[in-house]
Amino acid sequence: MGKIKQFFRGVVNSYSQIFFSNKIVFSLILIGVSFFDIYSGLYGLIAVLVSNITALSLGFDLRRIASGLYGFNSLLLGLGIGIHFDPGYLSLFVLVISAIFTFFISVVLEGYLGKYNLPFLSIPFLIGIWTVSLATREFEELMISERGIFVYNELYKTGGQSLINLYEWWKEIYIPESLKSYFMSLGAIFFQPNVLAGILIALGLLIYSRIAFMLSLIGFYAAYYFYIRMGVNIEQIAYSYIGFNYILTAIALGGFFLVPNKLTFMWTILLVPVVAMITISSSYIFFKLHLPIYSLPFNALVIIFLYVLKLRMTYSNRLSEPVVQHFSPEKNLYYHRNTFSRFKNAGKYPMKLPFMGIWRVTQGHNGDNTHKSDWRHAWDFEIFDNENKQFQGEGNTVSDYYCYDKPVLAPLGGYVEEIIDEIPDNPVGEINMNNNWGNTIVIRHTDFLFSQLSHLKPGSVKIKKGEYVKQGQNIASAGNSGRSPFPHLHFQLQATPYIGSKTLEYPVSNYIVKNADTYDFQSYKNPSNGQDVTNIVPQKILGNAFKMVPGKKMIFSYKGKTIEWEIATDFYYNHYIYCALTNSYAYFYSDDDLFFFKGFKGKKSSLLYHFYLAVYKIQKGFYRNINLTDKYPVNVIGNKTILAFQDIFAPFFMFTKGVYTMTDDFIDDEMWPSMIKLRSEAALFLFGYKVKSVSYIIEIDNEGIKSITINEKNKNTLATCIRS
Repeated sequence: MGKIKQFFRGVVNSYSQIFFSNKIVFSLILIGVSFFDIYSGLYGLIAVLVSNITALSLGFDLRRIASGLYGFNSLLLGLGIGIHFDPGYLSLFVLVISAIFTFFISVVLEGYLGKYNLPFLSIPFLIGIWTVSLATREFEELMISERGIFVYNELYKTGGQSLINLYEWWKEIYIPESLKSYFMSLGAIFFQPNVLAGILIALGLLIYSRIAFMLSLIGFYAAYYFYIRMGVNIEQIAYSYIGFNYILTAIALGGFFLVPNKLTFMWTILLVPVVAMITISSSYIFFKLHLPIYSLPFNALVIIFLYVLKLRMTYSNRLSEPVVQHFSPEKNLYYHRNTFSRFKNAGKYPMKLPFMGIWRVTQGHNGDNTHKSDWRHAWDFEIFDNENKQFQGEGNTVSDYYCYDKPVLAPLGGYVEEIIDEIPDNPVGEINMNNNWGNTIVIRHTDFLFSQLSHLKPGSVKIKKGEYVKQGQNIASAGNSGRSPFPHLHFQLQATPYIGSKTLEYPVSNYIVKNADTYDFQSYKNPSNGQDVTNIVPQKILGNAFKMVPGKKMIFSYKGKTIEWEIATDFYYNHYIYCALTNSYAYFYSDDDLFFFKGFKGKKSSLLYHFYLAVYKIQKGFYRNINLTDKYPVNVIGNKTILAFQDIFAPFFMFTKGVYTMTDDFIDDEMWPSMIKLRSEAALFLFGYKVKSVSYIIEIDNEGIKSITINEKNKNTLATCIRS
């Protein structure tokens, strides 16, 4: 996006930023409302331009300017000056210097409050407008505007008797007083305290966010009925138009700065009376200075509550801030639920199985034999053949057992803490009660995470105490030492460095479960008793296809067009695929075992969107008929009609679900493959019933992704990779 385009995007976004939005349609509605008073609207626009030009000329981040962050406070200031003073070069001069001052205050507060990760909201506007109001009392040449006093004269001057008749007709339309106060409070945010302005803003709010619209009503009516129950003069809301404090507070805390859910709605209702108390008490103080309180109560309560939450000792998923701010309560909610579901174990270390090939869990957690009490979180592994036997021949010697002398691998990188390597193997059927754990290695991965591998073959340890080992490094061989009647490998995680420490429940990161005819992909789970499990064994051909390095380009022929993608990395080291033709982004993560997408932004008609759906999650091994599933954010896969209804109920319950399924379909040669086919499906479920699905076939050869076949509504569309 060019500098000029971003600059004007910043001007437009300054309007919707007041409601925590970046929707262009909402901005255009708000721009129209601001021009209900021509001079007020013009002064607001000039203030935004002055503020953004100042920011640009001083070298501030163009992305922050484009977001409207530096313009919305100046916009409010400009609207206020434009409505209160007669237009002219004097008021215009005051506007320009005040807008620059307000921008400076925005930057200062951004720096100060930003240290605590707190927003500055509309505090710069308050400081700016109060400074102007107090200072201009001495400016005798600056005339106060009389617009709005003689309404009929102004209407007649603008549109004659027909406009007056229209005005009279509008006034005769019955609107309940409380609803009228709600609309006028919305309009008052833009210094247009009239019903029509409020209706248009409410419409824009509904288009922008169903959750924000609900919260605006909840916030206003919670205050309205609080006033009634407490016997407070309701005219304070009806005629001072301070009701916007409750509206903005409800939207801010109920759905923007916190991920919306039942608890945030409850806190909104609980905190609105606090805003009312701040409003009433501060009104008495500011009345003596002849200053309106404007949005002071909203600013005070929101910043206080957010700061209180930051001092919590424990994290609550039910009252949490968005990790990434999407400027939409719905998106914040959908992405939060999806992220928490998919990446709730992201903070855990990727522990792998400590062996190669397929081994069976012969005793899992809470096992029948020895995995009891404080030692219940452990596994015993053995190798079985196709006849369900763990040994060849008679099984009378340890060397008859398939797992005996097989390599034992480091499950995660770390330093070797303890080693025992001299205890002899037991004859089959006998146990060594004096050396319970037998030959053992303990590895320190962190100060509070250790792994223990026991019953190893004597003399097989290939490392030294204190040595650093890499994940997957061959460190010993499986044996039959210690309390082990048959060769097997004992594996446990623990919080202390001693042999035989109490076990710790800690999952295995990514592994495959082999069934009779299929495979299951598992992520951050505990292998269960009787399961045949293996680490993912990457196929080179798949690793090459999904090797997404910055600067790499992918070119496709699709629907008669040539589509070019480029792999890039943003300021925060997020990797993404970018399509310049559609201005679409698909953010991804890739390692030796997995490739998966983290998010999509752009056009749903683009090929990149289909690629995002098609390879949403890929494990880089080939396991025919594997079952791999994942969840899409509902807003990414759902259609607008269904989403509009889901948005209303989303904070309380979900009746839609986006499901991804993938299976390995074809490989021409499992040893030396030159062609692999993957099948996947993106489906939308409504109340448990599939209402929409798109299926994909991805062909991969030695050069990478060869083609993508998209089947949507029984129609196939082919995208073919163009190789140089």
